[in-house]
Amino acid sequence: MSMYGRDPWGGSLEINAADSATDDDRSRNLNDLDRAALSRPLDETQQSWLLGPAEQKKKKKYVDLGCIIVSRKIFVWTVGSIVAAALLVGLITVIVEAVPRHRHNHTPADNYTLALHKALMFFNAQKSGKLPKHNNVSWRGSSCLSDGKGKQGSFYKDLVGGYYDAGDAIKFHFPASFAMTMLSWSVIEYSAKYEAAGELNHVKEIIKWGADYFLKTFNSSSDTINTMVAQVGTGDTSGGSTTPNDHYCWMRPEDIDYERLVTECSHCSDLAAEMAAALASASIVFKDNKAYSQKLVHGARTLFQFARDQRGRYSERGSEAAIFYNSTSYWDEFVWGGAWLYYATGNNSYLQLATNPGIAKHAGAFWGGPDYGVLSWDNKLAGTQLLLSRLRLFLSPGYPYEEILRTFHNQTSIIMCSYLPIFTKFNRTRGGLIELNHGRPQPLQYVVNAAFLATLYSDYLEAADTPGWYCGPNFYSTDVLRDFAKTQIDYILGKNPRKMSYVVGFGNHYPKHVHHRGASIPKNKIRYNCKGGWKWRDTTKPNPNTLVGAMVAGPDRHDGFRDVRTNYNYTEPTIAGNAGLVAALVALSGDKTTGIDKNTIFSAVPPMFPTPPPPPAPWRP
Repeated sequence: MSMYGRDPWGGSLEINAADSATDDDRSRNLNDLDRAALSRPLDETQQSWLLGPAEQKKKKKYVDLGCIIVSRKIFVWTVGSIVAAALLVGLITVIVEAVPRHRHNHTPADNYTLALHKALMFFNAQKSGKLPKHNNVSWRGSSCLSDGKGKQGSFYKDLVGGYYDAGDAIKFHFPASFAMTMLSWSVIEYSAKYEAAGELNHVKEIIKWGADYFLKTFNSSSDTINTMVAQVGTGDTSGGSTTPNDHYCWMRPEDIDYERLVTECSHCSDLAAEMAAALASASIVFKDNKAYSQKLVHGARTLFQFARDQRGRYSERGSEAAIFYNSTSYWDEFVWGGAWLYYATGNNSYLQLATNPGIAKHAGAFWGGPDYGVLSWDNKLAGTQLLLSRLRLFLSPGYPYEEILRTFHNQTSIIMCSYLPIFTKFNRTRGGLIELNHGRPQPLQYVVNAAFLATLYSDYLEAADTPGWYCGPNFYSTDVLRDFAKTQIDYILGKNPRKMSYVVGFGNHYPKHVHHRGASIPKNKIRYNCKGGWKWRDTTKPNPNTLVGAMVAGPDRHDGFRDVRTNYNYTEPTIAGNAGLVAALVALSGDKTTGIDKNTIFSAVPPMFPTPPPPPAPWRP
C-alpha cells in the first residue's frame, strides 16, 4: 500500500509501508540521495522541523591519554590530587624556609666528650718543627727547625718535628713513645667513639705527627741498626751551670737560639722496644694506608730486633735521662713491644716472646710489689697483661699459650680488684683520689692510666658477654669498674674539695699559672732571650696564653694544690699524662652501648687452630 502526500519543498512524498525497512537499509538509502540537494542551506524553522529539537551533547565518560584510556572521574581526581599535593609541599617549604633553623642534638655532649676535645688540643700546642697551616693554637709557631742538622756522617738527616715533652722544649723519646702507643691503643679500641665526637681525624693526625718523627730517630730503611737517638735538647742545671739549655733558659720555643744537643744510645732496649710498640700500634691505626702501615711495621721490627740484640737501659751509664725519665727495667717493654708486634704482624714468634714465662718473671709479673698494677711511662706490665688478656677473651688460642694467658688474665682481675675502694692496696685522699704513686708528687698521670685500663677491661668483659669478675669469693659487675673510672676522672674535671678542674680550659676554675714556657710568655713581637723570659716565669700574673686541654701534675695527698708557675710538681703538664687522659676520656665518652671494636686489632692475626698438646708417654707395664 502506498500513500502520497505533498512535499512542501516540491515533488511528491511517498511513504511506502512495505518499504519501511531496517535502519541499515535507510542508512544505505541516504547514501543515494543527491548530495547537491543536501548542500542547500536550511533556515532555522526547516532545521527544527526536520531534525527536531537539538540534542545536548553528552560528556564523554572516558579520557583518551593516547597510550591508555582512563575514567574521566579518576583522571580529574588524580590531577586534582597532584595539584593539591604540590601546593601543600610548596606551602610547607615556604614555612620551613621562613622559620629560623635550630640544631637539635638528641643527646647533648657529656663532660667526657667536651674534655676530650680540649685534651687533644694540648698536643697541637706541644708540636715542634714546621707547624701545619691549621694547627689552631694562635700563640704557637714553627720552632727548632735546626734540630739534628749539620752533623756529618750521622744516620739521620734532621730531627725536626715531634713533640716537646712538657713545659720545656726537650724531646724525650722514651715517654713520647709511650704517649703515642697509648693514643694508638685508644683509637684501635674506640674509633667509633672518636668518630662520634668528631675527633678521629684529629687524633690520627696527632699520632702520625709523632710516628713520622720517630722514623727519623734511627735508620728506618735498614733491617738492622746499632744506635738510635734518645733525646733532643738538654735540661741538666746541676752544679749551678749557667750554660744556656732548655731548663736554664725560659724562652718561647720559637725564639730558641742556643745549640740543642742530640743524645744517642747504642744499648737502649727499653727505649727501642717502646718505640717499636708505638710504631706497631700506629701501623694498626693506619692499616688502610697499606704503604705507610708497612713502613711503620718495618721500623718496629728493626727497633725490636735492636732492643733484643744490644741489651741495656737507655738511662744508665750516667745519662741525663736518669734525672728526668729513669727507666727501671727493659723486660716489661719486651713483653709490651712483643705483644704489639704480634698484633701488627700476626707473626707467632712475637707472641711466643710476649708469653715467655721467663721474660714475664723478669718483668715482675709474679712478685707483685707496691707499684704492681700501676701503668706508667716507665712500667708497661699492667697494660701488657690486659692487652694479652684480650687475646684470651676473644680468640682463645689454646695450647701452648693458654697457661700464661690465663695467668695474665687472673693478674688483670687482681689489679682491677686493687683499684676498688673496698680493698686497701692503694690509699685515697679525703676527696677520693686514688694514690697510685703512694702520695708522691704528680699523681694524675697514673690515675688516668688506671681509669683507662678499668674502663677498657669493663668493655672487654661486656663484649665477651661476661657480666663481671671475681675478687676472691665476691663477684663484682662491670659497672663497678666503670664507676671507679668515672669517680677518678670526675675528680680531675672538678669534682674535688677545691672545686678545681685540673684540665686547663675545662670548667670555670682551672690553673692559670701553668708551668709552660710558651704559654707564660706573651706573643707580642718581642723576642725574650734566655734570661729575658725569667720575668714571665716569676710573675704572679696569670699566663697570657691558655694552654687548652693540658692536664697539670695534680694535687698533693691532702687534696691541696698550689697554682704557682715555678712549682712544676703541681702545675706542669706532660704529653705522657695527657695521652692517658685522652684514652680515659674517650673510653668513658658517649653511649656505653657503643663499646669496643673487637676485631680491628686482630686484622693481621691469622686464623688460630690450637696446637694439640703432646701425647702422653707410651704406657709401660
